Amino acid sequence: MAAGGILVLYNILMQVVPVPGFGPANLEPATNLGAWLDRLILGENHLWKSSKTWDPEGLLSTLPAIGTGLAGMLAGQWLRCRTLEPATKVAWLFVAGGAAIVLGMIWNGWFPINKSLWTSSYVLYTAGIALAMLAALYWLCDVHGYRAWTKPFLVYGVNAITVFFLSGLVPRLLQMIKVAGANGEPVGLRTWLYDTFFVPYFTPINASLAGAIVCVLIWLGILWVMYNRRIIIKV
Repeated sequence: MAAGGILVLYNILMQVVPVPGFGPANLEPATNLGAWLDRLILGENHLWKSSKTWDPEGLLSTLPAIGTGLAGMLAGQWLRCRTLEPATKVAWLFVAGGAAIVLGMIWNGWFPINKSLWTSSYVLYTAGIALAMLAALYWLCDVHGYRAWTKPFLVYGVNAITVFFLSGLVPRLLQMIKVAGANGEPVGLRTWLYDTFFVPYFTPINASLAGAIVCVLIWLGILWVMYNRRIIIKV
């Protein structure tokens, strides 16, 4: 009930409450109520550097994010219930996930599924997918013990904070190292690597995908070595 109330409240705030200085409620990136509130309280210097006028993780969107968190907590409590059979847990997780997906798609009709705004429809739709995946993985891994294929995910998971931090830091450090580009102008090493090994061989969208896959595989190799040596970094 609390999660549902939060999602409805957020919908009302974003689509009913007028935005000071801009007029009627709207969902445009720089003129919606959330963006206005972020600029008012945080100031443009503390917003997402790529926009300066709005933030995909702003103050007001914390409300629906709480809804996402509550969905996870409820799912966890459901799985921890010792009076229910595993098959019952899985069945109802699938039911709840399917219902959330359908409700999210219906809500999308007037409050669009949008990650940057973390809309209420986005919360339901993604929570539904997550519940369905959780049910399937619980059934496969915990109930039937099919876990051999999960090691790549395990090595990422035990050092998740490490790869999260370093995957943001390393590209910035590489970009600080300047080398001669194709036209002789200095470019960051990260840009040079991308332009040299991916751009000539793929379309733009596939070059980006290939670069991302290679990065994931490189980090997987590093994390695999750390896992085998029992190196786990925690905060």
